[in-house]
Amino acid sequence: MAEAEAAQLKEEGNRHFQLQDYKAATKSYSQALKLTKDKALLATLYRNRAACGLKTESYVQAASDASRAIDINSSDIKALYRRCQALEHLGKLDQAFKDVQRCATLEPRNQNFQETLRRLNTSIQEKLRVQFSTDSRVQKMFEILLDENSEADKLEKAANNLIVLGREEAGAERIFQNNGVALLLQLVDTKRPELVLAAVRTLSGMCSGHRARATVILHAVGIDRICSLMAVENEEMSLAVCNLLQAVIDSLSGEDKREHQGKEEALVLDTKKDLKQITNHLLDMLVSKKVSGQGRDQAMNLLNKNVPRKDLAIHDNSRTLYVVDNGLRKILKVVGQVPDLPSCLPLTDNTRMLASILINKLYDDLRCDPERDHFRKICEEYITSKFDPQDMDKNVIAIQTVSGILQGPFDLGNQLLGLKGVMEMMVALCGSEREVDQLVAVEALIHASTKLSRATFIITNGVSLLKEIYKTTKNEKIKIRTLVGLCKLGSAGGTDYGLRQFAEGSTEKLAKQCRKWLCNASIDTRTRRWAVEGLAYLTLDADVKDDFVQDIPALQAMFELAKTTDKTILYSVATTLVNCTNSYDVKEVIPELVQLAKFSKQHVPEEHPKDKKDFIDMRVKRLLKAGVTSALACMVKADSAILTDQTKELLARVFLALCDNPKDRGTIVAQGGGKALLPLALEGTDVGKVKAAHALAKIAAVSNPDIAFPGERVYEVVRPLVSLLDTQRDGLQNYEALLGLTNLSGRSDRLRQKIFKEKALPDIENYMFENHDQLRQAATECMCNMVLNKEVQERFLADGNDRLKLVVLLCGEDDEKVQNAAAGALAMLTAAHKKLCLKMTQVTTQWLEILQRLCLHDRLSVQHRGLVIAYNLLAADAELAKKLVESELLEILTVVGKQEPDEKRAEVVQTARECLIKCMDYGFIKPVS
Repeated sequence: MAEAEAAQLKEEGNRHFQLQDYKAATKSYSQALKLTKDKALLATLYRNRAACGLKTESYVQAASDASRAIDINSSDIKALYRRCQALEHLGKLDQAFKDVQRCATLEPRNQNFQETLRRLNTSIQEKLRVQFSTDSRVQKMFEILLDENSEADKLEKAANNLIVLGREEAGAERIFQNNGVALLLQLVDTKRPELVLAAVRTLSGMCSGHRARATVILHAVGIDRICSLMAVENEEMSLAVCNLLQAVIDSLSGEDKREHQGKEEALVLDTKKDLKQITNHLLDMLVSKKVSGQGRDQAMNLLNKNVPRKDLAIHDNSRTLYVVDNGLRKILKVVGQVPDLPSCLPLTDNTRMLASILINKLYDDLRCDPERDHFRKICEEYITSKFDPQDMDKNVIAIQTVSGILQGPFDLGNQLLGLKGVMEMMVALCGSEREVDQLVAVEALIHASTKLSRATFIITNGVSLLKEIYKTTKNEKIKIRTLVGLCKLGSAGGTDYGLRQFAEGSTEKLAKQCRKWLCNASIDTRTRRWAVEGLAYLTLDADVKDDFVQDIPALQAMFELAKTTDKTILYSVATTLVNCTNSYDVKEVIPELVQLAKFSKQHVPEEHPKDKKDFIDMRVKRLLKAGVTSALACMVKADSAILTDQTKELLARVFLALCDNPKDRGTIVAQGGGKALLPLALEGTDVGKVKAAHALAKIAAVSNPDIAFPGERVYEVVRPLVSLLDTQRDGLQNYEALLGLTNLSGRSDRLRQKIFKEKALPDIENYMFENHDQLRQAATECMCNMVLNKEVQERFLADGNDRLKLVVLLCGEDDEKVQNAAAGALAMLTAAHKKLCLKMTQVTTQWLEILQRLCLHDRLSVQHRGLVIAYNLLAADAELAKKLVESELLEILTVVGKQEPDEKRAEVVQTARECLIKCMDYGFIKPVS
């Protein structure tokens, strides 16, 4: 009974296979295998399932099934050949060669086997040649690198070659097989910076996308050694080791997204232990005095990147919970560091901000209130444990910790402000004699007054406190910080002209002082950064921003600060520029609601006269003249967690405002704006990505893509532009994206292919139906360029769609630009395929009338395209040509053909005459002597 059912399932599988439903066929064969013990049937089923594996590209499974069939019958020629095919795809050429050799022995006259034998033999010889040459190159490189007497230029060349080789899969494997890891460790032991750097970068390439190699390298080098290399003062070294660890983490956690085949797929490695060990070492680095500021920053960058979930839809946040339990106190210790105290760890300008961002990301990654309560309690315990009436330094550290948390998760910071003794301590430190106490207290007050609703206590108590310090202190560092506090409280009303906190003119005075400090190069960078922070708040006032953009030295001083290694300034600079360009979101004012608010004596937001469009345009011009684009491009390059998604969104907003005027786009491209926009369009908040994509569309619409996006970069522009075709985007975004795609699709077939692969075609067609004239015109022009692509032409050739009908009907539109584009598309389609010429006459009864209108059109470009279509139809088929000659079209062609071909009309007249010659060739008309 079972055997009969197995035979039946085999037949069913064969039917599925013939219908190309390989999944269903595999299922049938698998079910049959469970039911039979007949060896001949088993061999057939395994052989057939191997064929399915080849079709679905499951080569490991195909090789395994073919092997089972061969185990039953060693002369099963089909199974041998299928295993040969699978092994070839898996790169096991020598084993594949043996199988096909056996096939050729069993059937010597089979041409297919002989051809495969020759092909594999050639491939094996080539592989051996490359392998031996690579092996000898690797040996030679290591000999040069490990020879103390090698010349400097030879050393450099060998090191660079090794790095390049490590990045290629074949090269990395050869280095690995030739005892490369041990030799690279010898390079590390030389302690020569350039050799250590080369070794680290080579190891980094070898780890990328290969879990087994990454595991071996991690254990061979040792996590202690890796972290000690990252802890050095040398920034380049620290960054290289950080990249190595990131490559290891990506490979171990499967983040590299590469497909593994053969042995690599078969290895099941438990990587959790290694990943936990890496996390523990990174957390230990945060509080170690032996670690440099650079090393601490890189450790935090790695934690920021790898601990919180990348997608909140993923349920598992165990990595975050582990770090909260085992590392939060260590992160709080970094946040609470006060540079002026003797106990301070080595820091950079960015260290504390990175720690605040890490606390923020960990807090946002928590899933429920109990987890957040636990987080808060750890923070509370840490801060209260620092309060000590006998030790002022500890109190300063406690307030500095609160200040750092306020820069991270603000709600948590706000709760900590309510802790007993925190506000009192802040007030007490403000009145202290020590500079360091006042600095920390004033900064904490500034961070505490972030939101108008939350800042009521600070507004009532803080303003007088800050004013008092501002008047009495002679220390510039404290003066500038108190000023920023006042700026922040003074701007609590936002852009609302009617909600100013200070008297008329006070805000401008504060801003003037900030600009003065900003331009003073003798003040240290950290203090000048606070001047930008002040302007970030004050530039909400239109008078302030107008004065600021006219102060070119102040603008350029801010741009220079943005290019320094201190990345904590990025957000303040971005905010200031958003305010100056008015690129923040403005709520639409509905007149009826304004009247209602006035009637009920409610506050109505007022717009400042200098926030009108002509003032904004003037400010944008001045910013561009001062070199804002190169500063923005430099900010985008910051490889640090400080460049948050929110900062990226602000930068995208500024770029979009700068690109508004088509005349300015060339300047933006020349200063690197096109290149800088790409990462902003691909990563960040949803709003930021849309704004950056829109700015890219504006540039792509009017610029030469080869200049704006040189090399391979132009292909990266396509996806952001296609995303703007979404119906949820507004009409202007749709329109400018279509213009950009039209420009790109006119450059090369590779670009047209990329647009097609990004599934833009249905959206372009959708906008060809649009009622809006400009959208319909832009979409038709884009399609006119796209029809040059073969795959697009195949879509028009396919049955069961109205694509060709739509293009023919658009040729009959009243809008000249739409007509011109549609006629161009139809001319190219009918020239490419005779089948489309015949299809054109079937899609609509109006085709002949539309064609005649095109051939008589007043606009010469439209008329020329119409005549080209007529020629294509005449050349396609004699019957169709006869039909055209019998219509009024012959008369039209005769009239046009008899005209005198002046310079403008030469092409039109020539095409009409070619049509008449074609009719003569068929013998439908005769020349008049």
